[in-house]
Amino acid sequence: MITSWWVSLSLAMKILWGVTLAASLIFIIQSILTFIGADGGDGGIDTDFDTGFDSEAADAAVEGGTNLYTFRNFVNFFLGFGWSAILLQDKITSVTLLIVISAIIGVALVALVMYLFKWLSSMQQSGNINVYKAAAGCNGTVYLTIPAERGGEGKVQITINNSVREYNAVTDGDALKTGTPIRVAEVINADTLLVEPLESLIV
Repeated sequence: MITSWWVSLSLAMKILWGVTLAASLIFIIQSILTFIGADGGDGGIDTDFDTGFDSEAADAAVEGGTNLYTFRNFVNFFLGFGWSAILLQDKITSVTLLIVISAIIGVALVALVMYLFKWLSSMQQSGNINVYKAAAGCNGTVYLTIPAERGGEGKVQITINNSVREYNAVTDGDALKTGTPIRVAEVINADTLLVEPLESLIV
């Protein structure tokens, strides 16, 4: 029965279903990993698109609310867009209107998730952790590419008290790509760290 239903779909609907189901699966995996503290959906699946999409990619994106072009946000957009288009296709006869409404819902979902993660991040950082004492000297990895010579902020994930936390970060040296192991050299403020690559510390 499923086979006959799939065969009856147009090529466009097959592509839409494929993208939507893939986005749904990745979203579920990301959510599980995030809420168990690993956040592996961003560290493992996420990649830094230097070809135009500087990924936060995300999100996240999600903590500062300024990084839109992230893998997580693309997943969230296609999740909202895909399911909206599928559920509304029989109710909206105009293809153009269907695409517009689905796109709006996709963008709204991205904004909602970004706001949620920003709120969770602020709740974490307003807790009982003194970032000035706890973060200095910690090791972690680059989450979003950090521009060279303090030319802008990226993001890093470090472990404090057995919990993975995300902060804005700058560096004095060369640009640090996503996934680069780092050490926190200095805490600039409650939201921003000065980091250096771990390999530069190895004699």
